[in-house]
Amino acid sequence: MSRFIRGHVIELMPTNKQASHFAQACGVARLSYNWALKEWQRQYKADKEYRDQCKYYGVEVDKNLLNKPKEAKLRKHLNSFKYEKYPFMKKVTKCSPQLAIKQLGNAFDRFFSGQSKYPKPRKKGKDDRFSLSNDQFSVDNQSIKIPNLGWVKMTEALRYKGKILSAKVLKHGGKWFVSIAVELSQIEKLKPKTGLSIGVDLGVSSLATLSNGEIIPSSAPLKRQIAKLRRLNKSFSRKKKGSQNREKAKTKLSRLHYKIACLRKNNLHQVTTDLVTRFDVIAIEDLNVKGMVKNRKLARAISDMGFCEFKRQLVYKAKQHGKSVLSVGRFFPSSKMCSCCGELNQSLTLSIREWKCSICHTEQNRDINAAINILNHADKDLIAA
Repeated sequence: MSRFIRGHVIELMPTNKQASHFAQACGVARLSYNWALKEWQRQYKADKEYRDQCKYYGVEVDKNLLNKPKEAKLRKHLNSFKYEKYPFMKKVTKCSPQLAIKQLGNAFDRFFSGQSKYPKPRKKGKDDRFSLSNDQFSVDNQSIKIPNLGWVKMTEALRYKGKILSAKVLKHGGKWFVSIAVELSQIEKLKPKTGLSIGVDLGVSSLATLSNGEIIPSSAPLKRQIAKLRRLNKSFSRKKKGSQNREKAKTKLSRLHYKIACLRKNNLHQVTTDLVTRFDVIAIEDLNVKGMVKNRKLARAISDMGFCEFKRQLVYKAKQHGKSVLSVGRFFPSSKMCSCCGELNQSLTLSIREWKCSICHTEQNRDINAAINILNHADKDLIAA
């Protein structure tokens, strides 16, 4: 039976003293992560130099002399001296440095498997977060108890019931949040089967066009807030570095970025929930978003749509409710192929929104035609993959 894990992000209402403690715990996590990254690189470089020397002199490599950096060894190494070199670590939970190094190990695992890029050092003001294991905190209604700190108020109670796996305290837009991961003890009520299928063509002017002719508009939060964003960016750049006014301007800018992200994600949640409710099979495109945003004329509009987040939400919701999400290949000519006879119109450019097939003489709407082709030719199951 599949495990269903849900994360609930809740805003915290810490006092000034508690907020200072959070900042210190984030600093400890950042320090531990960056130290472990530097130590990992040093050991890896030393192992490479040793192997090269053995190869040069024709000597067999003694595996006992290799460092073989691992997150478990780095955590043990840090524990051996952290209270002597960094006595302030005693003031925060032990999870802060330990789980940060574990996360570095996971980052290297993803890197070596080709799933992500090489890990980068964490930065203050950008990566303000620390994690807690499930045995180091407890939740009671609208409060969470954190080691070495005590109870902190939350703006709402945890909405999921089940086994609490972990928590992460993070800062966004000058506000503190906790993200609690829960393994559901009971599967939420499944959406009823409808027996219907739909093709979805994602776009730039509108979020999506469905194969039944329905057009889903985009909320375009970045486009709506771009004037204010430019004004705050200009204000931030004019402030003197290290000044309090610069920190205030940075907080205002961060809050606006967070608001835009929330508006976008909320709109996508509404759209994906509606699709999963109404249809049993949903066909989409496997878009090359990284390649698409290289087009400087369309990059902002594409990023504002949130295609990757749309796909992520659609897949996990469909999996939860027993629905299917299928996709077509990245190079499938969904827009240029006539959905009636299959003829390819190679001369079709992006500016042409309606065209007439030269073979069957059917008048086609570019987006609706693409959505129909996606539905008819989608064969890759994203949930099973």
